[in-house]
Amino acid sequence: MHEQTSAPDPAPVPVLVVLVDGQELRGRLYSWHQTKTGWQGDVGLAMWRHRGEGDQVEVEAADYRVWLDAPGQIHRIPGVDYSQVPAVRLPTPSLIEEALGERRPSGWVMQGQLHGQGVIHAPDCTEAPAGAVTLSLDQALTLAERQPAVRLCSLCGAAAELTPLLRGFHDGFD
Repeated sequence: MHEQTSAPDPAPVPVLVVLVDGQELRGRLYSWHQTKTGWQGDVGLAMWRHRGEGDQVEVEAADYRVWLDAPGQIHRIPGVDYSQVPAVRLPTPSLIEEALGERRPSGWVMQGQLHGQGVIHAPDCTEAPAGAVTLSLDQALTLAERQPAVRLCSLCGAAAELTPLLRGFHDGFD
């Protein structure tokens, strides 16, 4: 029986890293990763690190790994071959995902008190409170139907999406 061995990861290649103050230093590019807004590089920066305490401090070389945006923070070095650097691409969206576009987080959140005055928002609404408990569709509808002081946000579409689902909504159209 033969044992399968995988090929070793390619050696990192040199890149120029641009620091916040405009200085450039050499780093080692391990891989490219595609994001929704572009590409990032997994870059190692060789630095010194102190280990130990008191009089027993040792200095050793360390590779600090960081994610940097390309091309803003990473520049290729002319003459260096980057063809062997692994590139991790985003998965190809399905036809349904392409047709529908990006989906927002599921559920609803309440701004205010659950048993008092408040506004129901989509979780990604700019007016939604941070850290609010996520409500199910049934919970959001129950609050909107039974609490007269609860409103549905029109900024994020909560009003447009939930109002037709409220009991009694269609009574006015007969």
